[in-house]
Amino acid sequence: MSSFAIGASIKGSARKPINVMKRYGTHFAHLDSRLNIVCLLSDLSEGAAESIVRRIRGLKQTGDLLVVSIHWGGNWGYEVPGEQQRFARALIDNAGADLIHGHSSHHVKGIEVYRGRLILYGCGDFFNDYEGISGYEEFRGDLSLLYIPTLEPASGRLTALRMIPTQVRRFRVSRAAEADVRWLRDRLKRENKRFATRVDMASDNSLTLYWD
Repeated sequence: MSSFAIGASIKGSARKPINVMKRYGTHFAHLDSRLNIVCLLSDLSEGAAESIVRRIRGLKQTGDLLVVSIHWGGNWGYEVPGEQQRFARALIDNAGADLIHGHSSHHVKGIEVYRGRLILYGCGDFFNDYEGISGYEEFRGDLSLLYIPTLEPASGRLTALRMIPTQVRRFRVSRAAEADVRWLRDRLKRENKRFATRVDMASDNSLTLYWD
Protein backbone atom coordinates (compact mmCIF):
# COMPACT_ATOMS: atom_id res chain seq x y z
CA MET A 1 0.00 0.00 0.00
CA SER A 2 1.20 3.51 -0.77
CA SER A 3 -0.22 6.95 -0.11
CA PHE A 4 0.25 10.09 -2.12
CA ALA A 5 -0.99 13.65 -2.50
CA ILE A 6 -2.05 14.92 -5.90
CA GLY A 7 -3.75 17.79 -7.76
CA ALA A 8 -3.59 19.85 -10.96
CA SER A 9 -3.85 23.40 -12.28
CA ILE A 10 -5.72 25.12 -15.06
CA LYS A 11 -2.65 27.34 -15.40
CA GLY A 12 -0.25 24.48 -15.99
CA SER A 13 2.24 22.64 -13.81
CA ALA A 14 5.83 23.12 -12.78
CA ARG A 15 7.43 19.70 -13.13
CA LYS A 16 9.95 19.92 -10.32
CA PRO A 17 9.81 19.08 -6.62
CA ILE A 18 8.54 21.90 -4.41
CA ASN A 19 8.45 21.45 -0.66
CA VAL A 20 7.15 24.82 0.51
CA MET A 21 4.18 26.62 -1.04
CA LYS A 22 2.91 30.05 -0.05
CA ARG A 23 1.12 32.68 -2.13
CA TYR A 24 -1.59 35.06 -1.03
CA GLY A 25 -4.90 35.21 -2.86
CA THR A 26 -4.40 31.91 -4.66
CA HIS A 27 -4.89 28.20 -4.09
CA PHE A 28 -2.34 25.42 -4.27
CA ALA A 29 -2.80 21.69 -4.80
CA HIS A 30 0.16 19.52 -3.79
CA LEU A 31 0.86 16.60 -6.11
CA ASP A 32 2.52 13.29 -5.35
CA SER A 33 6.21 12.46 -5.54
CA ARG A 34 5.65 10.15 -8.51
CA LEU A 35 4.86 13.23 -10.61
CA ASN A 36 6.71 15.91 -8.61
CA ILE A 37 4.10 18.52 -9.49
CA VAL A 38 2.65 21.45 -7.58
CA CYS A 39 -0.25 23.19 -9.29
CA LEU A 40 -1.57 26.72 -9.02
CA LEU A 41 -5.33 27.13 -9.28
CA SER A 42 -6.91 30.45 -10.22
CA ASP A 43 -10.14 29.54 -8.43
CA LEU A 44 -12.13 26.69 -6.91
CA SER A 45 -14.73 26.49 -9.65
CA GLU A 46 -16.32 23.38 -11.07
CA GLY A 47 -14.01 23.71 -14.05
CA ALA A 48 -10.94 23.83 -11.80
CA ALA A 49 -12.07 20.69 -10.01
CA GLU A 50 -12.71 18.92 -13.30
CA SER A 51 -9.25 19.88 -14.55
CA ILE A 52 -7.71 18.09 -11.57
CA VAL A 53 -10.01 15.11 -11.98
CA ARG A 54 -8.99 14.73 -15.62
CA ARG A 55 -5.31 14.75 -14.69
CA ILE A 56 -5.45 12.24 -11.88
CA ARG A 57 -8.28 9.93 -12.88
CA GLY A 58 -6.84 6.48 -13.31
CA LEU A 59 -3.59 7.16 -11.43
CA LYS A 60 -4.87 5.67 -8.20
CA GLN A 61 -4.05 1.98 -8.04
CA THR A 62 -5.38 -0.78 -5.84
CA GLY A 63 -4.16 -0.23 -2.28
CA ASP A 64 -3.29 3.45 -2.82
CA LEU A 65 -4.56 6.19 -0.54
CA LEU A 66 -5.08 9.50 -2.33
CA VAL A 67 -4.53 12.65 -0.24
CA VAL A 68 -5.23 16.07 -1.76
CA SER A 69 -3.44 18.92 0.03
CA ILE A 70 -4.80 22.38 -0.80
CA HIS A 71 -3.74 25.84 0.37
CA TRP A 72 -6.96 27.86 0.22
CA GLY A 73 -8.95 30.61 1.89
CA GLY A 74 -8.01 33.37 4.29
CA ASN A 75 -5.84 33.33 7.38
CA TRP A 76 -8.55 34.14 9.92
CA GLY A 77 -12.21 33.29 10.27
CA TYR A 78 -14.24 30.13 10.76
CA GLU A 79 -16.45 30.34 7.69
CA VAL A 80 -16.10 27.49 5.20
CA PRO A 81 -17.21 28.86 1.82
CA GLY A 82 -19.54 26.73 -0.25
CA GLU A 83 -17.00 26.66 -3.07
CA GLN A 84 -14.48 24.91 -0.80
CA GLN A 85 -17.00 22.27 0.25
CA ARG A 86 -18.11 21.68 -3.35
CA PHE A 87 -14.50 21.47 -4.53
CA ALA A 88 -13.50 19.00 -1.82
CA ARG A 89 -16.54 16.82 -2.41
CA ALA A 90 -15.96 16.83 -6.17
CA LEU A 91 -12.45 15.46 -5.67
CA ILE A 92 -13.84 12.69 -3.47
CA ASP A 93 -16.73 11.90 -5.82
CA ASN A 94 -14.92 12.11 -9.14
CA ALA A 95 -11.21 11.64 -8.45
CA GLY A 96 -11.33 9.07 -5.66
CA ALA A 97 -9.65 11.28 -3.04
CA ASP A 98 -9.51 9.61 0.37
CA LEU A 99 -8.53 12.65 2.44
CA ILE A 100 -8.67 16.40 1.81
CA HIS A 101 -5.97 18.30 3.70
CA GLY A 102 -6.97 21.97 3.62
CA HIS A 103 -4.72 24.64 5.09
CA SER A 104 -4.25 28.41 5.20
CA SER A 105 -6.09 29.49 8.35
CA HIS A 106 -3.85 30.11 11.36
CA HIS A 107 -6.37 28.35 13.59
CA VAL A 108 -8.34 25.12 13.47
CA LYS A 109 -11.63 25.02 11.55
CA GLY A 110 -14.58 22.67 11.23
CA ILE A 111 -14.12 19.03 10.18
CA GLU A 112 -16.33 17.10 7.80
CA VAL A 113 -16.63 13.39 7.01
CA TYR A 114 -18.17 13.00 3.56
CA ARG A 115 -18.94 9.53 2.21
CA GLY A 116 -16.53 8.17 4.78
CA ARG A 117 -13.72 10.53 3.71
CA LEU A 118 -12.08 13.10 5.96
CA ILE A 119 -12.13 16.77 4.94
CA LEU A 120 -9.96 19.12 7.00
CA TYR A 121 -10.90 22.66 5.95
CA GLY A 122 -8.26 24.36 8.07
CA CYS A 123 -5.66 22.71 10.28
CA GLY A 124 -4.11 25.75 11.95
CA ASP A 125 -0.36 26.12 12.38
CA PHE A 126 1.75 23.49 14.04
CA PHE A 127 4.49 26.11 14.22
CA ASN A 128 4.56 29.78 13.20
CA ASP A 129 6.15 33.16 13.80
CA TYR A 130 2.92 35.06 14.47
CA GLU A 131 3.45 35.29 18.21
CA GLY A 132 3.13 38.87 19.39
CA ILE A 133 1.01 40.03 16.44
CA SER A 134 -2.16 41.50 17.89
CA GLY A 135 -5.70 41.76 16.60
CA TYR A 136 -6.61 38.07 16.25
CA GLU A 137 -6.46 36.85 19.83
CA GLU A 138 -10.03 35.53 19.70
CA PHE A 139 -8.93 32.79 17.28
CA ARG A 140 -6.20 31.42 19.58
CA GLY A 141 -3.69 30.95 16.80
CA ASP A 142 -1.26 29.62 19.39
CA LEU A 143 -3.33 26.46 19.71
CA SER A 144 -3.30 23.72 17.11
CA LEU A 145 -3.82 20.00 16.62
CA LEU A 146 -1.82 16.99 15.53
CA TYR A 147 -4.26 15.07 13.33
CA ILE A 148 -3.88 11.29 13.47
CA PRO A 149 -6.40 9.70 11.07
CA THR A 150 -6.85 5.96 10.62
CA LEU A 151 -8.04 4.83 7.19
CA GLU A 152 -9.12 1.43 5.98
CA PRO A 153 -6.28 0.32 3.67
CA ALA A 154 -8.56 -1.32 1.13
CA SER A 155 -11.27 1.34 0.85
CA GLY A 156 -9.67 4.53 2.15
CA ARG A 157 -12.62 5.15 4.46
CA LEU A 158 -11.96 6.95 7.72
CA THR A 159 -12.30 4.70 10.76
CA ALA A 160 -10.93 7.03 13.45
CA LEU A 161 -9.51 10.50 13.97
CA ARG A 162 -7.51 11.25 17.09
CA MET A 163 -6.20 14.78 17.63
CA ILE A 164 -3.45 15.91 20.00
CA PRO A 165 -3.86 19.56 21.08
CA THR A 166 -0.66 21.59 21.05
CA GLN A 167 0.45 25.11 21.87
CA VAL A 168 3.31 27.08 20.36
CA ARG A 169 5.02 29.60 22.63
CA ARG A 170 8.42 31.23 22.23
CA PHE A 171 9.06 29.07 19.17
CA ARG A 172 8.47 25.86 21.12
CA VAL A 173 5.65 23.36 20.60
CA SER A 174 4.23 21.59 23.64
CA ARG A 175 1.11 19.74 24.69
CA ALA A 176 -1.73 22.17 25.39
CA ALA A 177 -2.92 22.66 28.96
CA GLU A 178 -6.24 21.10 29.95
CA ALA A 179 -8.05 24.44 29.93
CA ASP A 180 -6.83 25.10 26.39
CA VAL A 181 -7.85 21.61 25.29
CA ARG A 182 -11.35 22.33 26.56
CA TRP A 183 -11.35 25.59 24.60
CA LEU A 184 -10.40 23.74 21.41
CA ARG A 185 -13.03 21.07 22.09
CA ASP A 186 -15.76 23.65 22.58
CA ARG A 187 -14.75 25.62 19.50
CA LEU A 188 -14.73 22.50 17.34
CA LYS A 189 -18.08 21.43 18.76
CA ARG A 190 -19.49 24.75 17.61
CA GLU A 191 -17.91 24.70 14.16
CA ASN A 192 -18.61 21.02 13.51
CA LYS A 193 -22.37 21.33 13.92
CA ARG A 194 -22.88 22.24 10.27
CA PHE A 195 -20.98 19.10 9.26
CA ALA A 196 -22.78 16.75 11.68
CA THR A 197 -19.52 15.72 13.34
CA ARG A 198 -18.77 15.74 17.06
CA VAL A 199 -15.66 16.03 19.20
CA ASP A 200 -15.07 14.60 22.65
CA MET A 201 -12.18 14.94 25.08
CA ALA A 202 -10.41 11.88 26.44
CA SER A 203 -8.75 11.42 29.83
CA ASP A 204 -5.31 11.94 28.24
CA ASN A 205 -6.42 15.36 26.93
CA SER A 206 -6.61 14.18 23.35
CA LEU A 207 -9.67 14.80 21.18
CA THR A 208 -11.64 12.26 19.17
CA LEU A 209 -13.92 12.92 16.21
CA TYR A 210 -17.28 11.16 15.88
CA TRP A 211 -19.66 11.12 12.94
CA ASP A 212 -22.77 9.31 11.77
